[in-house]
This record gives sequence, C-alpha cells and structure tokens, in this order.
Amino acid sequence: MRIFVTGASGWIGSALVPELIDAGHQVVGLARSDASAAALTTAGAEVVRGSIDDLGVLRDAAAASDGVIHLAFKHDIAFSGDFQGAVEADRRAVDTFGDALAGTDRPFVLASGVVGLKPGHPATERDTPAVDGSPVSMRSTTAEAALALASRGVRSSVVRLSPTCHGEGDHGFMATLVSIARAKGVSGYIGDGTNRWSAAHRLDAARLFRLAVEKAPAGSVLHGAAEEGVAIRDIAEVIGRHLDVPVASVSPEAAVDHFAWLGSFLGVDAPVSSTLTHELLDWKPTHPGLLEDLDKGHYFHSPAAAA
Repeated sequence: MRIFVTGASGWIGSALVPELIDAGHQVVGLARSDASAAALTTAGAEVVRGSIDDLGVLRDAAAASDGVIHLAFKHDIAFSGDFQGAVEADRRAVDTFGDALAGTDRPFVLASGVVGLKPGHPATERDTPAVDGSPVSMRSTTAEAALALASRGVRSSVVRLSPTCHGEGDHGFMATLVSIARAKGVSGYIGDGTNRWSAAHRLDAARLFRLAVEKAPAGSVLHGAAEEGVAIRDIAEVIGRHLDVPVASVSPEAAVDHFAWLGSFLGVDAPVSSTLTHELLDWKPTHPGLLEDLDKGHYFHSPAAAA
C-alpha cells in the first residue's frame, strides 16, 4: 500500500516508517521542515511538505494514498497552555482526512492516548472517558469522530498509546523525570508511588500501527500498552540508582512545584489492558519493558536526559 503518514519524522513516526517499508509498503511522509524532509528521504520515504494546518495538502495526499496514519499533534502548543488549540487543529485534520477517504473503504488510523480512561482500574478498549471538558475528554472527542468515519465507508481505527512509549533517544516523560531528578538531586514520586502507568517500547508501538493500517476492522479501538502498569515508585528507584541520588516521596500539594508541568498528572493511576488488541491483531510486543529499558542506561547519558 501507499501510506500517507503525518508525524512521520517524530518519535513514533521515525520507527513506523522503516516498519512499513520493511513490510513492503510505500510511505509518503508529511514534513514541515527541511530537517524532517531530509530524515524522511534518508529513511526511504517520499516527502510532502506542509503541516497539519495545511488542509488542502492533507486532503490531496490522503486522496492519492491507499491509507492514512495520523500521528501528528501540536504538542508544542498543547504543553505551553493551548491544549484546546491543539485539539481543534487535530479535529480539522481528522475531518479533512474523513472527507478525502469517505466511501473508499481505505484505512485511516489515528493516534490517541489512554490516560484518564478509567483511573485506578485497568481500562479496556471498550472504555471511554467521561465527557467533562478536560483535556483528555477533548482529545477523545476527536477519536470518536475518527471511529464514526466507519459509517462513511472508511476503515477507521484508533490506537490509544501509553503515556510513555520508551526507547533510546526518548525526549519524553522518562527523559524529563531523569532531568528533574538530576536537577533536584532526588528521584521523586508522588504520594506512596504505587500509581501505575502503562508503557510500550516505541518499536512495539510502531508495529501496532502497521498492523492497524493493514488489517484493523472499521471502528476498532486498539491499546498500545505492552505493560499494563508500571508503578511510578519503581521508575523513580531505577532513576535514583543510576543517578546515585536518594529516592523520596513528594506530596501531591508540592507535585507541580517539584515536577513542573509533569506534576499535574504524574500521580494518576492509569493501568491499561491490551488483551483485546492482542487477540484482534495478534500484536505481540517483543522489546524490553520500561524498567529493563531504563536499566540499560541510555536515558542517563543522552542529551535529552542531561538537558
């Protein structure tokens, strides 16, 4: 298949492009910068220049493809305070893809998230978050719109990703926790640290997206969780050991002061089941789990971890 991928040079996308090419697909990647375009060309993908705000570019690229995987999201403005703006841009892109693919039975795969689905209990692919105006529910509305495209003749599916998709070169949450622990001289967790985050290695997540675009039935919800839940205290202990700093609890009241923007949801208990995904697509994660990956040491000598 000829597959159009947004976010193709990003953290998951840069793993997905070779995954797709190795499986015999032709990849067309959206690039908004010269650096992204060069990376995609080197990886063997065709390049379309533009951003997710260029709706005409998205429409034409989707119409010329056999399927679309939409990974891009405006994380830069989302984490700087304009989450609603990021969600609205994402929804416009999804609507554009829907119009381009309607009636074709071609696949459309959207990346979403699992945090907030069912706090304190393993969320399944059948669970949906409450519609309460929170950032999580705002983004989930876009996911529901993507799934609804199945009624318009699109083989749409949604991959809900774990909060941490880890691996060497990660600039995300785990690298941020390492950076905070290094700067504060203590590896912290919130409360008793027993709250859990699901996790998946980025290479396993990339494989799931390939399987989804190849064979996920229309209207499928998939969970990119190789591990149901890893306790945040266990993560803090590995970080403390590698940095040779003490491991300590941070009170919920002091969480934002200590962890900055990460403090607002580091204490969320968000275990996730992916049993239905395994059964539906025969997805079998094979790469290291989160704690094993942390223990490999690359998070502690990378530029991201030292930033």
